[in-house]
Amino acid sequence: MAVAIGCYVLAAIAGMFFLTDHVGTGLQVLLWIVHGFVTILLIEKLGATESSVYATLFIVATSLLSVTVASIARDDLTLEQRGETVTVTVVKKWLDPPGVSKARDYNYELKHQDGTKVPGPAMTTAKDRFDVGQVLTVVEDPDGELRPRTPDQMGATGNVLAAGGFALAAVGGVGWMTWRGSDAARRRDRRKKAAPDHEALARQAEQEEKLREALRTYPVDRRGYIKVTPGDYSDLSQQRAARIAWETGLRAEAWGNQGSWRFKESVVEEVPLD
Repeated sequence: MAVAIGCYVLAAIAGMFFLTDHVGTGLQVLLWIVHGFVTILLIEKLGATESSVYATLFIVATSLLSVTVASIARDDLTLEQRGETVTVTVVKKWLDPPGVSKARDYNYELKHQDGTKVPGPAMTTAKDRFDVGQVLTVVEDPDGELRPRTPDQMGATGNVLAAGGFALAAVGGVGWMTWRGSDAARRRDRRKKAAPDHEALARQAEQEEKLREALRTYPVDRRGYIKVTPGDYSDLSQQRAARIAWETGLRAEAWGNQGSWRFKESVVEEVPLD
């Protein structure tokens, strides 16, 4: 089960990575929500249900980070392969409008030295790094699909490693819940063993009363023993039977029984009491 869930998490990461550029944001959010509910159901099967929601949040969060960083790494690799290094001038700068969850990036419109616009979306940075009129070197996408980036923003190798790290963390969450589930199962087994088996206790009490009745009413053999068949008292040990016989004034014979339990007032070798 743990291996299957781990494979599912990796498949979900790969699937969401390939869908990033093919479906809208709304559908992506819906798919991530569905992924979260499916993961909860699967994690609960590992046994540690009290932590399944928190584990799912961790797995989904690290999966989302893996997909996001992998998408950045893919763009970096694409830009490294087909990009062209050019000298440009910043002609316009603006800050993203306030948002609820999105960080506000700085945007820069760039133009070549001949005055033509740099193809593709505006270049962005997390901090205010450049001023209007500043000349800088960037790597642009001739196809105009990717944002231009400065050479120091290019980091495909690091992003690939980070994406892999987040994916491993997600799978590690499954491993952690597997351990928690097995630990919870062991605790449940211990509680089950510690709890009294009421049906077994009832059978034992019934068989004890049956043995007392047999010791009172069964006839003795030619050697003076009362013989009973142990199979009729499957929930009693011979030591327990000896204790019951002792309470009635008899002793349980430990020698030469030949498949039976034998009781007499005096015996050759007495069975120890429980």
